Amino acid sequence: MPRGRYSLHDPHDHTPLGEEHFHCATGPSGWRYVSQITDPSGDHIGSVDLTLDDLGRPIRLELHASAWQVRGAALDGVTWVRTDPTGTHATEGNARAHAFTGASPAFLIATARLLRPALGAGAVRARLVAFTPPVLAPRTLDQSWALLNSTPHATDNAPLIADEYQVNDLETGEQHTVHLTGDVVLSAPGIELESLESPPSTFT
Repeated sequence: MPRGRYSLHDPHDHTPLGEEHFHCATGPSGWRYVSQITDPSGDHIGSVDLTLDDLGRPIRLELHASAWQVRGAALDGVTWVRTDPTGTHATEGNARAHAFTGASPAFLIATARLLRPALGAGAVRARLVAFTPPVLAPRTLDQSWALLNSTPHATDNAPLIADEYQVNDLETGEQHTVHLTGDVVLSAPGIELESLESPPSTFT
């Protein structure tokens, strides 16, 4: 069960945004990721609880940020309920999308797991619903993911495979690179892996 810590920063000006303390695990029916998010002073500001089935589809999502809450799942596309900080109003949403995304590294693992682009086979497209802090307002976007390289790195146990993905925002044309190994993000815009207490899990 990988357990560790990511540092989060603004991808444009590198302003520190805090840290995400996580653990995740694969199982016979899929993958689960749980994390607690703190601001630069160490105060708790949010959490992520995401469970995928074996095909990479989100069967349970629960996000918290600044007292806002979102619960969602893959149902008729994706469906969610967003609750305001007072807890007095809840709004339901649905979109013909493949999955969710957001600021957490969990969503990079989830999208790669869902799309599984093959090396040299070109990009795979997905429609995603994004929830980003601080208010977790939903936004639908289209991305394409292409696997550029898979590089083995020797370890004391089995080699670790580092995958390099090119991710395109199909609305803005913005491109960025994501590096993953198993169910851990090595680096991505605004995300750096700072510590890892156990090796990444591998997906079968």
